[in-house]
Amino acid sequence: MILQSLQIYYDRKSADPESRIAPEGFERKEIPFIIVIDKQGNFVQIEDTRYQDGKHIRAKSFLVPQSEKRSSGVKACLLWDNAEYIFGVVRDQSKSIRIAQQRLDFFNRIRALNIEEDEGICAVLHFLSSDNLVSLLEQSNYSAEIKETNPFMSFRLNEDNHLICERLRVVDKIKDIEATGDIGICLVSGEKGELARLQPPIKGVRGTNSTGGNLVSFNLSAFNSFGKSQGANAQISKKSSFAYTTALNHLLAKDSSQKIQIGDATTVFWADKDSHFEKYFPELFEEPPKDNPDRLSEKVAALLKAVDTGVLPESDHETKFFILGLSPNAARISVRFWHAGTIAEFSKRVAQHFHDLELVHAPEKQDYLSIWALLRATALQGKSENIVPNLSGEWMRCILEGLPYPELLFQAVMRRIKAEREVSFARVAMIKAYLNRKARFLNKLEEEMTVSLDDENKNIGYRLGRLFAVLEKIQEEVNPGINAGIREKYYSSASCTPANVMPVLMRLKNHHLAKLPIGRGIYFEKLLGEILCEIHSFPPQLNLTEQGRFAIGYYHQRQAFFTKSETSSTEE
Repeated sequence: MILQSLQIYYDRKSADPESRIAPEGFERKEIPFIIVIDKQGNFVQIEDTRYQDGKHIRAKSFLVPQSEKRSSGVKACLLWDNAEYIFGVVRDQSKSIRIAQQRLDFFNRIRALNIEEDEGICAVLHFLSSDNLVSLLEQSNYSAEIKETNPFMSFRLNEDNHLICERLRVVDKIKDIEATGDIGICLVSGEKGELARLQPPIKGVRGTNSTGGNLVSFNLSAFNSFGKSQGANAQISKKSSFAYTTALNHLLAKDSSQKIQIGDATTVFWADKDSHFEKYFPELFEEPPKDNPDRLSEKVAALLKAVDTGVLPESDHETKFFILGLSPNAARISVRFWHAGTIAEFSKRVAQHFHDLELVHAPEKQDYLSIWALLRATALQGKSENIVPNLSGEWMRCILEGLPYPELLFQAVMRRIKAEREVSFARVAMIKAYLNRKARFLNKLEEEMTVSLDDENKNIGYRLGRLFAVLEKIQEEVNPGINAGIREKYYSSASCTPANVMPVLMRLKNHHLAKLPIGRGIYFEKLLGEILCEIHSFPPQLNLTEQGRFAIGYYHQRQAFFTKSETSSTEE
């Protein structure tokens, strides 16, 4: 299903000349240096294609013949490669014999095209036949850098604007190269064709090495079946192999707008036809730009309105949408999650995710947080590298399938609250969303938590959280600026074993109330009475779910102190 969907996506993109997706047998590659020669094969100059892209320097991307998969063997790419293959640059004398073999293989691959009547090919062969290629290289200002970095290079005639490998005759010849491998039925397309022995590498997944990784590979005999080896164990034609890997590399490209990072999962997405949602989707999960921090909230608000009012574009209702999460696994790439559905289905599920996270907050906070910001709130020191492994993928699966959030998420949030004694907006939003989705799944709608303070909620955990917030507020008014208040000292034990802590805090409260102005004292006594009327005794302990409600009650009550006008309460 994954490979078939990617092949269909490739077919759609290849029919669009503006997509810039590589045709069969080619790929787009960043080539830092171009060797410019004349029709006689004489060296003219070396052209630098690099440019400044923000803080980074990037090379211009060109359409070149598909790269060869090599590990330790000698296998030249066609009409482009690194400086060792082209010039025979020897950086390590112990490799001089191997480099001579590389240079010869590069020359022979071009000659094997058998189109020397093409001016470009003829010129390259004449150039490579020179006995003093390194001395020609040294005529360039970039000689020292090229010898040191061994960059990719290709060729251009000085009269052309395009590379020699992009000349029409060369392109046609590459497309017409006859099949030399085994013929069989492709498991992806169902068509008969030449089978791929090895799959092209997938690049752009965070954490993989620079040479990329594979979705499909058989590199040990233990993985083989029925005496077959490598690609014969999963018959995929070269055509389908090229299509799905090119489509995936296109989605994973540096400048791709259809790629986001969710935890350790590099996530790509696409629709089966052009859709506004394809461009809109990443903005719902990415961090908003620093120069426009309101963008996420604006996009979510627009999505919620569209879903609530049923004004999604008519064409999007049945349009298929695909989401693929990938992560590195040694030399392979593993699938973390895969979801296929309609845009209407995903829109409703993503909207529900943000509905569930809605929570009262301070005015300076954004209405909605990205999934990255929420995940960091579950991690030690707020660092992404400390996010619990597999959490991001499992959470994304629950969001996209409309399921209750993973227990792992809830546990991670509760651990951080207990460890840091910080009941933040992000953490409480996740707790509320977790509890509400679980309540709906179990058909216990009466247990759903509200966005802001709920005076009618009689749940013991919620009431105790409110009580703790009031006790903390009383202490703060008596001792403003105190270094370590009751939250720092008692939050963890109060939320776990209230019977051990709450009586102590209630006695301490009496001393604090005596120091407050009469009006404030009456206000707090009344508030405490409203909360305690439903608490007949302090329970010995609260389970983890009740501890979550404790956190919500505490947060709601704290926010109520800042959002409600208490003017009438303070009048004597």
